[in-house]
Amino acid sequence: MKSKRAIIMLTLSVLVGIAAVLLAGRWMGQQSAGDKTTVLVATRDLDLGQAITAPMLQSIAWPTGALPAGAFNDPKKLEGRVVRSSIFKGEPVLAPKLAPEGAKAGLDSVIKEGQRAITVKVNEVVGVAGFLAPGSYVDLLVNIKDDRDNQISRLVLERIMVLAIAQEAQRPDESKPRVVNAVTLEVTPEQAEKIDLARNIGTLSLILRNQVDTKDASTDGVRRQNLFGKEAPAPVVAAAPAVVKVAAPVRRTKPRAVASKPVAPAEVDGTRIEMIRGLQKASAAF
Repeated sequence: MKSKRAIIMLTLSVLVGIAAVLLAGRWMGQQSAGDKTTVLVATRDLDLGQAITAPMLQSIAWPTGALPAGAFNDPKKLEGRVVRSSIFKGEPVLAPKLAPEGAKAGLDSVIKEGQRAITVKVNEVVGVAGFLAPGSYVDLLVNIKDDRDNQISRLVLERIMVLAIAQEAQRPDESKPRVVNAVTLEVTPEQAEKIDLARNIGTLSLILRNQVDTKDASTDGVRRQNLFGKEAPAPVVAAAPAVVKVAAPVRRTKPRAVASKPVAPAEVDGTRIEMIRGLQKASAAF
């Protein structure tokens, strides 16, 4: 009797456990479905200046807790919007990477407010052998001569974004790097002035850098003497000749002789008698 009751209790416990597992799984499935939302992602790489069309978008489920700011779920809101920053395949299309509503497709629509676009001529060497692409970041070097006519190469600008290569603002086939003769950069007005001066007084070179690297480099530039690890000798400065102060000659003048006025003899009242006694002389007044 006792064993039969134990079997019944064990069976009930198993059934209750199975029911609890099923209910918990159903509840978790409902919660999981409720924690996701629809997000539009790119079906291909979208380049600067491109206008978005429906075939470029795809809706996928995205965790609500990890939803990126500025995401879209309605394709109609993205129809015709212009890409301002490169968007890769599978990446969510976000508002900060798009030009303002109403902007037309083209390079001018992707230039940020307060920024300017300037084109720099390059060749196979300074153009990083064809590996530059719209959306890349570069540093600029200038090679000039200093005040003593010595060659010097120095970093001028850092982390400058490439808007276009040649006359194309779209990213080329990554497997086929090609050499171009011009690169358009996005800069501030002050940076545009530096580039314009640098390319007129020297030679500009571009250095491709990591897109996520935001650290600034501080360099003093390199001269010809530094190429082999030798510092340039200090310039010899000729000693200035000693300055001797010569006093101006003093002209001496002889003092002028001043004629003395004759002294009038003092007037004596009364009668005066002069007496001579031997060798002695005496006078008396009366």
